[in-house]
Amino acid sequence: QLQAFGGGLVQAGGSLRLSCLASGSTLSSYTMTWFRQAPGKEREFTVSIRWSGGTTQYADSVKGRFTISKDTAKSTVYLQTDSLKPEDTATYYCAAGRTIWSTAGDSQYYPYWGQGTQVTVSS
Repeated sequence: QLQAFGGGLVQAGGSLRLSCLASGSTLSSYTMTWFRQAPGKEREFTVSIRWSGGTTQYADSVKGRFTISKDTAKSTVYLQTDSLKPEDTATYYCAAGRTIWSTAGDSQYYPYWGQGTQVTVSS
C-alpha cells in the first residue's frame, strides 16, 4: 500500500516536498517512481529510484529541479521539487513495481499506486 502526500499550492519558483509511504511489503526489489498527470494530459514519467542501491533517473523536464530520495528506515520515498513552474501543475502519483530499469518510465509495469497528491503552481 502506498500513501502519497505533501502537495499544495505554491508560487512559481517555490518548492514542495512530496512523500510516499510504503507499507505492507518488502521494498528491496522494487523500483519506486513518481508519475504526474495534468488535466487533459496523459500520465507522464517524472523520476524513478531503485530501492536497492538508490540508482535514479529523471525526466528531462525536471532534471536539475527535482530530487528523489529514500529513507529505508521509514519506508518512504521523497520528491523534493524546487524552482517549480506553472507547467509542473499536476496530480503526482507514486508507484511501485518490480520493473527492469529500461522500462522504469512505463506506467504499465507498476501494479501498486498511491492515491495522488495535487501540486498547483501559480504564475
